[in-house]
Amino acid sequence: MRPLPRNPRQLVFSGGGLRCFWQGGVMDVLCRNGTMAPERVTGVSGGALAAASFLSGGEERLLDEMCRAFEDQDTNVDPFAKNQTGITPHQEIYCEVVSRVIDAQAAEKVAQGPAFQILIAHPPRRLPPKMSGAMMAAAYEAELKVVNAPHFDWAEKMGLEYTLVDARQAARDGKLVDLVCAAAVIPPVFEPPLWDGRPTVDGGMADQAPMPRPDEGDTLILLTRRYRNVPRIEGRTYVAPSDETEADKIDFTAPEKLRATWAQGQEDARRWLEEGLPDEI
Repeated sequence: MRPLPRNPRQLVFSGGGLRCFWQGGVMDVLCRNGTMAPERVTGVSGGALAAASFLSGGEERLLDEMCRAFEDQDTNVDPFAKNQTGITPHQEIYCEVVSRVIDAQAAEKVAQGPAFQILIAHPPRRLPPKMSGAMMAAAYEAELKVVNAPHFDWAEKMGLEYTLVDARQAARDGKLVDLVCAAAVIPPVFEPPLWDGRPTVDGGMADQAPMPRPDEGDTLILLTRRYRNVPRIEGRTYVAPSDETEADKIDFTAPEKLRATWAQGQEDARRWLEEGLPDEI
């Protein structure tokens, strides 16, 4: 068993869609049991929203708002529904929840908080963004199965570009909601929005655990799934759910699974504090 870093200088919120509610449960317990004041924070995909909620103190509000949004959802695919993007309601619901949770007060807290960067990705320019984004998603899924590690490069070799964006500046500019939504775009299900005039796709296809820049000091990396090949790098502590989370990545029909995933994060964090971290994650 290894000790859990109690106040790391850096925090990284991995992507994972709704599995990121596990991160909320973890942070709830860690913050209640000690100081958690990182100098730098990064987030990618759904982890960008989890990180923003942590920094603004709105994690429980996010849980409640997302559960409320799911209460009337009985399907993840409805090609005949109106006022939605694509063939599913996911993007519309997600962005509506983000806009409610990251209100002016929350954005101000982020703007005044520690350094915060969000990873976004851009599909290759040579094809329409939904098509090229789908190709990048296929490369990501293949690498996930073959390499099974939190850091990726296959999509990048195919032309995917990515950027760490200053989320505090985005908050000052009134664009934090747009940035968080741009970080979690799953092609071809979602319509690629624009960021700085370029289409974006899910940043998790570039890296599921993006290190801050600069990258200095002890770092706690909150993964949302277990990997076969987690790097062992001095100063980095990777943690992951003890078991597969109840919440599926993009199942928007089961609010009770979000709460179960949050509770699992709480239980995992309590165990780490009492017993230490397992040697393998």
